[in-house]
Amino acid sequence: MESYGAIALIPTLIVLAVALFTHRTIESLIAGVIVGLLITSPNELIGEFSGIALKVMADDVIGWIILVCGLFGSLIALLVRTGSAVSFSEFMTRFVKSQRSSLVVTWILGLVIFIDDYLNVLAISSSMKKVTDKFKVSREMLAYIVDSTAAPICVLVPFSTWAIFFSGLLEDNGVAEQGLGLAVYIEAIPYMFYAWVAAIIVPLVAMGKFPLLGAMKKAELRAKGGEVVPEGAEEIDLTGGESLCAARTKPHLMNFFIPIGSLIFFTWYFGIDILMGVIVALAITVALYISQSLLSFDETFDTVMEGFKSMLVPLGTVVASFMLKEVNESLGLTMYVIDSVKPMMTPALLPVMVFLVMSLIAFATGTFWGMLAVALPIVVPLAMAMDANIPLVLGALMSAAAFGSHACFYGDSTVLSAQGSGCTAMQHALTQLPYALVAAAVASVMFLMLA
Repeated sequence: MESYGAIALIPTLIVLAVALFTHRTIESLIAGVIVGLLITSPNELIGEFSGIALKVMADDVIGWIILVCGLFGSLIALLVRTGSAVSFSEFMTRFVKSQRSSLVVTWILGLVIFIDDYLNVLAISSSMKKVTDKFKVSREMLAYIVDSTAAPICVLVPFSTWAIFFSGLLEDNGVAEQGLGLAVYIEAIPYMFYAWVAAIIVPLVAMGKFPLLGAMKKAELRAKGGEVVPEGAEEIDLTGGESLCAARTKPHLMNFFIPIGSLIFFTWYFGIDILMGVIVALAITVALYISQSLLSFDETFDTVMEGFKSMLVPLGTVVASFMLKEVNESLGLTMYVIDSVKPMMTPALLPVMVFLVMSLIAFATGTFWGMLAVALPIVVPLAMAMDANIPLVLGALMSAAAFGSHACFYGDSTVLSAQGSGCTAMQHALTQLPYALVAAAVASVMFLMLA
């Protein structure tokens, strides 16, 4: 693969510049893709652009994301339109008596739903925003609580989609013997410092024990004045403009718990497969609601389609970020960054350098599992050659993925957290970033101390 050296950084810098100027995500990513293609193939811009778009759309991962997110939108739309989500919110208000308790309950729900970060951010943000609205919590704060609980907890719990994926990578790359990938992953959990620190900061923020920082302080002041939804963030319409509660009869609380419970159970039952889980949960929910005449047959499936369509914006962002990843790969961005810092790596500096460099790559590419797949076969042999602490280095890699997930404004979990909570991806990213940077700084010191 041809390497373009420092020029490989230009598309990512363009994305950042356009995003900060326009506060628009998809357009910024497309600008980065076009600039990258002008570098690699200036005479074949249109052909290369369409080729990359088709390649990304044919990717198994993108197909999986489209189905998972779209069907999540359908499931949430049914919960909203029948009033089942409202019944849950009304139930939660019995236990929530203040702003702090609304945020603490949101955090606790994030701990309970640890199987998958998509499941976590979409289910919790959609069901809790009516509760947090009542106590004048900004949508940005809600997005921060759900997002900064989701990825860290999924990283730290060895029975999540993150753990299953990374343990499989460990086996595929010979780091662990077949069947022992999860055991090696568990050894690295104590060293996933960013995830630990981020997970600790969230409840402190929720309980008011950690100061409001930067843009989050402004957002909370605005919310206290009665504007919980930020300017420019339209309330997400999951139901095609219908009433939030078009059900013919008042839904029981079980009409919320059965869909969410089946989603969690069948995700676990099918080997932590969130796609299988949401397919079964959606089928159960449709049958449950039609059998109670909450919606007619036509209304039910119209709502399913409207919910799927409501996820087009976040899905467009994810597709555009994968296109940027393809361009960055053609420019040799990952290898350039690694080669640039390799001379500075020593056994003592390796863990913190892995954390910082891989965080940069995760941020630039917007793909966190993809970063792990690319970095693992490079970093582990380097760590072995230096006789470095392998679990510590693996902990640094997973920490980089979690930090990148929080810092990248066009990353999938950032976009979905914003979508579910009712703010834009940029608003969520800018309010979350100070807390992510604090956690990253503390994690960096810990990597240095233990190396």
